Amino acid sequence: MLNYTKYRLKSAEELLPFLDGTDNIFVLACNKCFKEFESVEEPDCGEFVKLLEEQGKNVTGSARVDFLCNKTQTLKDLDIPEGTDSVFVVSCGLGVQTIADSVNVPVFAAADSLNFRGHHGMALTNKACDACAQCYLNITGGICPVVDCAKSLLNGQCGGAKDGKCEVDPTRDCAWEKIEQRLAKQGRLKEFLDQPVQVRDYSKVNYKAISEFVKAARESRFDGYYGGVHPSERKELSENIALVRFSEPDTVIIPLSMHSGAPAVPLVKAGDKVKVGQKIGEAAAFISGNVHSSVSGTVLAVEPRPHPTRGGGVLSVVIQNDKKNEIADTVKPFGGLDALTPEQIVDIVKESGIVGMGGAGFPTSVKLAPNKPIDAVILNGCECEPMLTADHRVLLEYADDVIYGLQAMMKAVSAPRGIIVIEDNKPDAIELLQARTEGIDGIEVAGVRTKYPQGAEKMLIKRILGRQVPSGGLPADVGAVVCNVSTSKAVADAIRTGMPLIERVVTVTGERIKNPGNFIVKIGTPVRELIDYCGGITGDDVALKTGGPMMGIELTDTDVPVIKATNGIIAVDKDHFETVACIKCGRCVDVCPMELKPLYFAKYHDEGNWKGMLDLNVRDCIECRSCEYICSSKIPLVAKIRAGKSAIMEMNKK
Repeated sequence: MLNYTKYRLKSAEELLPFLDGTDNIFVLACNKCFKEFESVEEPDCGEFVKLLEEQGKNVTGSARVDFLCNKTQTLKDLDIPEGTDSVFVVSCGLGVQTIADSVNVPVFAAADSLNFRGHHGMALTNKACDACAQCYLNITGGICPVVDCAKSLLNGQCGGAKDGKCEVDPTRDCAWEKIEQRLAKQGRLKEFLDQPVQVRDYSKVNYKAISEFVKAARESRFDGYYGGVHPSERKELSENIALVRFSEPDTVIIPLSMHSGAPAVPLVKAGDKVKVGQKIGEAAAFISGNVHSSVSGTVLAVEPRPHPTRGGGVLSVVIQNDKKNEIADTVKPFGGLDALTPEQIVDIVKESGIVGMGGAGFPTSVKLAPNKPIDAVILNGCECEPMLTADHRVLLEYADDVIYGLQAMMKAVSAPRGIIVIEDNKPDAIELLQARTEGIDGIEVAGVRTKYPQGAEKMLIKRILGRQVPSGGLPADVGAVVCNVSTSKAVADAIRTGMPLIERVVTVTGERIKNPGNFIVKIGTPVRELIDYCGGITGDDVALKTGGPMMGIELTDTDVPVIKATNGIIAVDKDHFETVACIKCGRCVDVCPMELKPLYFAKYHDEGNWKGMLDLNVRDCIECRSCEYICSSKIPLVAKIRAGKSAIMEMNKK
């Protein structure tokens, strides 16, 4: 594999003249990108520090940074010691310019750029590097005359600037005026004026076109939160298909673990008669969930059965449906919201077994008892996963229930503000919810630009409230509660009718499903029956998943049941990729919404370096697969991350 190194350290002969008259030097090096990812830290930094020490220079410190041109991440961690008189940067021109724009001491380039021209995808700035291999940044104070000056002049102003703007392109500042101002501020203007005339080939690339492209990419990348990707949505397969109530199965398989936390304890045994809404599993801990029968009939068994997300061997209640739909005596309306206290609302939600229905399955009653002040309840109506349209249909067909559930949750946590967030690829839902909430105090509808994984609760909080959930923290730490719109409907059902969570909306879709659709499905319905109803799977070499294409889990058995967190069943073409070595392109860092460095997680996983993964906050990973989606080497990053998390848990037990 070729090593696409972007720069090389200048020779000692080239560097020595720049060291004259300067001391107290800080060395900042970029860990090279576009290369075979073999070494974590590049040798260039140490080599240059050694040269400085040989010359008797005082080195105030040194640092190696990944993707130095990514100003957002670089400045977050950069700490240049007091007493530093100058900074020498070992990187391509983009890194040098990034630092020169960010510090108040002279910045020098200690390397020459090679084999690269234009804007690097990681550079969240307007800067460009022409890779001319005769870097002028040392002379011009870190502002590049080649790419910043519309005429690429190397010897000073042309006299054609007016009010600081270039006569060739009035939208651009005169680079040479900026250079003069910076050099004067640094006391280096006379030094520049004493330089001999510079000579260069004036042939240029179309920087205007490149600049427009980078500007658009940068705006998209920072829209609401850092990172994210834009996978093909493919929602047209089912988004306009109205909800249909799916026929009841002859037998339901209801797992006692359909939620985060401890499995429920069974309350029934084989031979028992049960009714619709009857509790058949008792929550076993604070983080756990009650489980109810979705049909009336006879319990055939309480035994381990295959599970759609956890494999085989999950204790489940198997019920033969008598099709009588007898309702349990405990299913009774609880009256209006005005008559309920916050504590009563939380108790209703807990007793009804309501959990997050966006896929995570976290018990909603726990979210509604945060023991911290909450000022906003956010409803996630983004449904940012490609293909899935279940929440979209809930918004269109159960808008009033969604709003009622939101009001209940706002009262439960004493939040004055409720926000329903919907991505702009669902304009009909935005319009409808805005109309239905008009005049309701404290509730608003926010239409946001479509970007994955916008539906993740930390992304929503950053996008809507501008707040950053701390590493290892929860939404309640920043005064927010986030719930799915289908969860909100379930809360409304529990209060208005007394019916616990026994059914949900499921999208069955994908290019390999003959007749896609959206269905209201009883919990425990076998996935196989849904697929058969939709005409079955077409073709060979098909991947069947529960959930969406990004975060969904592959199914190898269609006799597993629909559970509370099943928002979709998709059948798509299998991916066939050959994994190759990481070339450290930086794309995964560029798109990670949690601002992590997934490339290191893969490397440290292969080395068994769990401490390294822990130190880089791997536990903050939300497993959205943005990194894996964008990876040009097709490395199974999420599988390696999950393995690392498991190893860290075991390590912490010892």
